[in-house]
This record gives sequence, C-alpha cells and structure tokens, in this order.
Amino acid sequence: MPARREVLTAAQARRTAMAAQGFADPVPAGAPTLRHLQRVVDRVGLLQLDSVNVVARSHLWPLYSRLGPYDVDLLRRATAVRPRRLVEYWAHEASLVPPATHRLLRWRMARAADEAWGRYRRVLVEHPRLPDDVLGVLAAAGPLTTAQVTARLHPGAARSPAGSWMVAPSEAVLAGPARDVKAALEMLFWAGRVSAADRTAQFERRYDLVERVLPPDVAAAPDPPEDEAVRGLVEVSARALGVATEPHLRDYFRLRPEQSRAAVGALVEEGVLLPVDVRGWRRPALLHRDATFPRRVRARALLSPFDSLVFERSRTEDLFGVRLKLEIYTPAEQRAHGYYVLPLLLDDALVARVDLKADRAAGLLRVQAAWREPHAPDDVAEHLAAELRVVAGWLGLDDVLVVGRGDLAPALGAALADG
Repeated sequence: MPARREVLTAAQARRTAMAAQGFADPVPAGAPTLRHLQRVVDRVGLLQLDSVNVVARSHLWPLYSRLGPYDVDLLRRATAVRPRRLVEYWAHEASLVPPATHRLLRWRMARAADEAWGRYRRVLVEHPRLPDDVLGVLAAAGPLTTAQVTARLHPGAARSPAGSWMVAPSEAVLAGPARDVKAALEMLFWAGRVSAADRTAQFERRYDLVERVLPPDVAAAPDPPEDEAVRGLVEVSARALGVATEPHLRDYFRLRPEQSRAAVGALVEEGVLLPVDVRGWRRPALLHRDATFPRRVRARALLSPFDSLVFERSRTEDLFGVRLKLEIYTPAEQRAHGYYVLPLLLDDALVARVDLKADRAAGLLRVQAAWREPHAPDDVAEHLAAELRVVAGWLGLDDVLVVGRGDLAPALGAALADG
C-alpha cells in the first residue's frame, strides 16, 4: 500500500471507495456462508430496506453484488435467529444494522417523542395510553404483526387492502382504532421500545419488545453519550466509504450537520480521519486511516439503486461520473431510463443501466430497458448478458428476455441469443 498522501486522483479515490465497500474482496469459491455475509456487513455497516419487489427486495441485492449468487435464507437467519447479527432501525432510511450500531442510535430513539409529527403526534396526544397497551399485548404474545396487535386490542377493526411506502398491503389500515395501533407501533419502533423480530412473506414487520430482539449484552448495555455515539456512527461511515466528504459521511446515517461536523473534527484530531483532497471533487475529503489503495478492482455486478456504494447520488457522480436517478415515483411517460433501474458495475466503472422485472409466473427476467454509459467498453452488452444470466439463476428464473427500449437493448438481445 502506498504511503498516505494529501492528494488522491479520482481513480485512486474510486478504487479506495470500492475496496471499503467490499468490491476488492474475493468472491467465495463455494456457496457463501454466514461468515461471508458478516464480512459484507462489516464492510458496508448497513443494508437499506425498501418494499419494492419488482426484481428482488433491496436489502437482498448488496450481498449478491459482493458475494455472487447466495441463499437468501442466510439473511433471514442473520435477522430472525438469535443472536441476531442484524436488526432494523432508522439509519440511512429504514435499514438493517448490527446490534452494536442500533445502540449507537439510541439518542435518535430518545428524541422520538419530542420530534413526533403528524399521525404519531396525534396518537400521543389523543390516545396517550395506547403505546402502553400495545406494549402489554406484545409482552404477552409477541412477536405480532400490526394486524394481530389490532385484533387483540380491537377485535373486528377494519383495514384497507392498499399499502403505503415501506408498509406491506395487509399492514395498511383505513381509520379509527386500527390506524391508531399502527401509528403507535411505528412510534414505539422509532423510540426503540419495540423492534422487528422478523418479517412475513408479505414484508410485514412482526414486532416484539426490543429486549427480546437484541442480543442480551446489547440490550443491557448503557446508553452511550450522544457525542460519543455520533462519533461511532461517523467512524462506521468513514470505514464503509473509505474516502468521503463530510456531507457524504453525514448522509450515511442521516445525521444533522452540526453533529457530523463535530464528530469529524474529533476524529481528525484523534487521527482516525485524515484530511485529503481528491482531484475533481469540489469539497475537501477525509480518508479513514485504515483505507486501502488497490491498484485495480476486478468486479462485475448489478447494483440496487439502494446499494450503499451508490445511494448518495452526488457521491456517485463524484466517484463514477454518472448521475443516477430513482424514477420509481416518476410518471411512466417522464422516466428517462425506466421504473427499477440497476447500474452495471464493471471493474471500477459504471458502464450500463438496466430496467428489470422478474416475471415469476413465466419464469423470465424481463429487460424493460437497457442503456450504455458514454464510457462503456465495446463489449458491454456481452458483460451485461452474462451478469443477467447469473441474476436469473439466482432468482430461480429460467431465461432472460429483452422486451424494451434503450440504446443497448439490440446488442444485449443479440448477446443473449448468442449465449
């Protein structure tokens, strides 16, 4: 590894970031194990959750992208079998984090009641006893879904068939008692009083008391002071990012500017973070003292739009010169690239993007659109075709079918036909 330097080239910064995210680690020679899963978790620090399931749920992708095809039951075991390696909380949006990181977020939990808004504030004001009633039900019978808690408190309460963001359809409620129970559970989750013991096949949380979800040593550990906890979170971010600006570090756990700046200052003073400049970046950067500088990175992977390598869009543009945009909530006629678009990582570049849909009934991975990046190599279609075949196999699908638009679609169709 070269000596530490004050100025990094853009290529050095990109490879350092990729190594920090686990893309320089060897892919397992055999079937990935819990040890490999733990290695990825130690690298990235969190797995972002999202309810969209058009191909595979977002938290499943980062492990695939770094390990190749793996048995998704590994992640179920890590999140649902004691002692849990991962638990849910609001980190970078809703996320899976190690239990030790959950403890570092207790200051956020402590602020929940004061910062409650909308339906959460209304429940606390109009039904102040409801959270304790919900806790009593969980203590007696947890883990339970929202609907199951509602049924115990209010037999016959109605619910709608329609879901909402981050909520499975059967969790969504119409109004009245069922709506209030749902808000109370989410408020208790925010406050760190309950957690998700696991999720159903429909992606519903099954809530339980937090002390029954966390490993006993973590549950019993005292709350760290807020400044100490935030420093810990920023160091997790810095290890996961390798080299980053202060806003990049702040975004990883959605910290406030004043929290992040104070923590960065303390970590610089301790020598954990080293100030550097990266050529082409508009802001000064910080290098974690344990960051590595691989001469090359060999990788080929499709990335979830919620992967921690790319979920901060300005950082992605700084690192790769590519602007990614999540278009799930954009009207179809206004989408530039598609509904659920995954970038293709090839070595240390993002070279294509592809809009995918898993048609499980037909056994097909449908390519709704495929686009090449301006700097893509001539054989990008062949690389993408090979990766799509691997993804289809991982998902248990029989074939890949190009059905959509994009400047890469014709070449991709030909490459798949040749294979």
